[in-house]
Amino acid sequence: MLSSTPASAISSLPAAPGPAAPARRRPGLGLWRRFRRNRAALFGLAVTTVFVFVGIFAPLLAPYGHLDMGASFQPPGGDHLFGTDSLGTDVFSNVIYGTRVSLLVGFFSVLTSTSIGILIGATAGFFSGRVDTLLMRLTEMFQVLPQFFLAIVIIALFGASVWSIIFIIGVLNWPATARLLRAEFLALREREFVEAARALGMSNFDLIVREILPNALPPIVVNATLQISGAILLEASLSFLGLGDPNAMSWGIMLHNAQDFFNRAWWMAAFPGFALFLTTLGVNLMGDGLNDALNPRSASR
Repeated sequence: MLSSTPASAISSLPAAPGPAAPARRRPGLGLWRRFRRNRAALFGLAVTTVFVFVGIFAPLLAPYGHLDMGASFQPPGGDHLFGTDSLGTDVFSNVIYGTRVSLLVGFFSVLTSTSIGILIGATAGFFSGRVDTLLMRLTEMFQVLPQFFLAIVIIALFGASVWSIIFIIGVLNWPATARLLRAEFLALREREFVEAARALGMSNFDLIVREILPNALPPIVVNATLQISGAILLEASLSFLGLGDPNAMSWGIMLHNAQDFFNRAWWMAAFPGFALFLTTLGVNLMGDGLNDALNPRSASR
């Protein structure tokens, strides 16, 4: 006859160890893992990092000052790696100094446009109704304006400086950010976590800043990254037409100074043009990689 085990004895036995709970991955590490799988994005990040480093430490890296003059039209080589221009200044040093101005315009103009776009897009998407209609009509009005020609007119009327160019580019480029953020707010404002926060008595400001905006930022970050290259190219275009800050060396100013000497001194245009191309390529590749890394479909893989 089989002996039965008392229930009290069974309950006193130690429970069998269950499967260990999987360790939580930190979101930042997952984002970096997805980003580094894209070799083009890594190349873009490396190129952008190099140019940012060069821009920050330009006075230490440039072998000559941007006002130091010598013999004109010396070809690349010898004491002048990229040659000299029509005034006898070192082209390599000017490219280094131009990195600082071009990146300054790119980053701060996008910071300005993103700030304006976040303010208008978040307000329109959260409150909707008449507020949304009014702000979206304002956004559409700015979108249909010919930005490049309007920038030319404003600079021609009020003068050019680095900070005025930053402000003009920032004011003209915010509509895309505003429309993108508005769409994100419209999708998120009725979600359960927002309704729960509203039921707890959170103010509209706290709902916008603490609950919705952090969840709506990833596409805004990607959009801002991609806008940097556009701002750099716009500044270079304005400077090429002679509307840049004459007291600040930028790649666009170098191209403007080289346009009369294309046949005689090709290096005056080739090296700043290549730096402009490489920077915009690096920023765009980094932005595309960031877009893929923040994509929910790639996050689920």
